[in-house]
Amino acid sequence: MNKKVTFNPDEEIVKMVKEGLEKTGVYCPCRLEHTPENKCICKEFREQMKDPEFEGFCHCMLYYKAKG
Repeated sequence: MNKKVTFNPDEEIVKMVKEGLEKTGVYCPCRLEHTPENKCICKEFREQMKDPEFEGFCHCMLYYKAKG
């Protein structure tokens, strides 16, 4: 994983999302469709991670990417 990508500092959110991932079989718990694009780390966030100008959380708030 990119060194600039970390878990959300809010441990309660991390716990809730990880529990959701267990229930869905590693699909983003925030998305209804269970497609390859929605497996954690989802395609949307993988694309955002490639962008050096992007800074922010993934869709489900599990991961945070720092700019750079």
